This record gives sequence, C-alpha cells and structure tokens, in this order.
Amino acid sequence: MIKVGDKLPEATFGVVTASGPSTKTTSDVFSGRKVALFAVPGAFTPTCHNNHLPGFLANADKFREKGVDAIACLAVNDVFVMDAWAKATGAGDTIEFLADGSALFSKAVGLELDITERGMGIRSQRYAMLVDDGVVTILNIGDEPGKTDITGAEALLAAM
Repeated sequence: MIKVGDKLPEATFGVVTASGPSTKTTSDVFSGRKVALFAVPGAFTPTCHNNHLPGFLANADKFREKGVDAIACLAVNDVFVMDAWAKATGAGDTIEFLADGSALFSKAVGLELDITERGMGIRSQRYAMLVDDGVVTILNIGDEPGKTDITGAEALLAAM
C-alpha cells in the first residue's frame, strides 16, 4: 500500500474535456502541483454524494489558502458517470473528476476495495491524500464504511 513519502505510480484516468472523453496521466494531474485528492467507492452513492464530495466543494477556498493548486476526486466509475456526477453536483469547475474505470490506479496504490458481495465489484477505498509534485505528503484512509470523519475535507485541512 502507498504511504507518506511515496511517489504516485503512473496511471491513466478518464476525464471529460470540452471536446469529449479524454485521458490524463498521473503526471498530467500531479506533476508540479499540490493536489488534494480524495477517493470514493462510487459516484452518486449515498455517503460519497451527500457527505464526502460536498465537504471538499465547500472548503475549496480553504484548500487554496493553504497553497493547494487543485482538488481531485477519484472513483472507480466510467468517465461518463464521473462527468454526470460533476454536472449534478455543480462541482466540475472546482473539483477535477478522475475516472479510474478499471481500478488500475486504485490497485497500483494498494487501496482497492472488493465489494463484489454487494454487487459493486472492485472499487476504491475511501481516502484523502495531499500530493505535492507527485509525492504523497498526507494520507488519511477511512476505517469504517459510511463515515468520512477521517477522510473528509476538514480532516485533511487539519492535517496540513
């Protein structure tokens, strides 16, 4: 599992641009930038939609005040679901939505979550990290389903 001090592995994420679906690499998203990344088990799922994402959206200015260049949200969903979630929440101009459709990044960082028995397959664990030029400087991993006290925006801000 990835830990503080580790460099993020190279991966490709699905994103939607003005010209349609596209991709960005780990380097595209994290190189030369300080990024608050939070990951959720699934777009539109209750805790992710009602608790996790809203905290990062509401605290975007506080992250900028602490020198964060971008906030990114990752989920093991396809690019179209992530785009719909960005639009539905109005967060697309504030948060970068990264589709890890096949869980390749989640597996590479050792933070995948197997919830096949609940009909959801392989997803991402709930976590938040601060990444500075591709290197993890803070890592908060959720320890209880349905809770964001460790992984929410406020906890990440407090750790900065």
